[in-house]
Amino acid sequence: MGEVTETVTETPRVRTLVLDVPGWTGHRAGQHVDVRLTAEDGYQAERSYSLASAPGEPPALTVERLDDGELSPYLVDEVVRGDRFELRGPIGGYFVWDHDGSTEPLFLVAGGSGVVPLMAMLRHRRAVGSTVPAKLLYSSRSLDDVIYRDELDRLGAEVVQTLTREQPPGWGGYGRRVDVDMLREVSYPPDESPRVFVCGPTNFVEAVAEGLVALGHRPGRIRTERFGGT
Repeated sequence: MGEVTETVTETPRVRTLVLDVPGWTGHRAGQHVDVRLTAEDGYQAERSYSLASAPGEPPALTVERLDDGELSPYLVDEVVRGDRFELRGPIGGYFVWDHDGSTEPLFLVAGGSGVVPLMAMLRHRRAVGSTVPAKLLYSSRSLDDVIYRDELDRLGAEVVQTLTREQPPGWGGYGRRVDVDMLREVSYPPDESPRVFVCGPTNFVEAVAEGLVALGHRPGRIRTERFGGT
């Protein structure tokens, strides 16, 4: 059972919940938890959410409200400090990055709220003082949809953004969907053998992974996590 100790509004549709979980033994950057809510009539709904916090920090979930979601409207719009809900985890051992002494560059590609587990990796890198080269390519609809907007410049990593629907005056980033040409320009060269993590909606993840393979990146170096929302 987790208790909400702090809430942070990230965008009009996204909120971070910081939790106190008795007996929490820690997590790895990239893992997720299952959240279960039980209605007064006994109906239960369960969804998986990535952990946004670095290992060693209190578990935090960053949730995007989906209009047809069963859990997300409640978690984003209604939860207040002191509320409690069931939590299972941490879960996952494939889509994780550990500070293990390796020197391969870290290339992260995020679509929308797919940035959450990648943010945990960048926060972990910063917290341990890692000097591994790191780069984040982050695709959002508009500047107002950029999650962790104020923190991105403080991560000590190169952050490249693309806004696919609306760009503000003077925007210096990309203004289109991630494509092979963009990946060629932004990604580390395949011969540097970067560790690649891609997270976002299914179509986005598949297109990015296929583009990276076409550019010569080894499939075994590309780890993906996808979700069904848009």
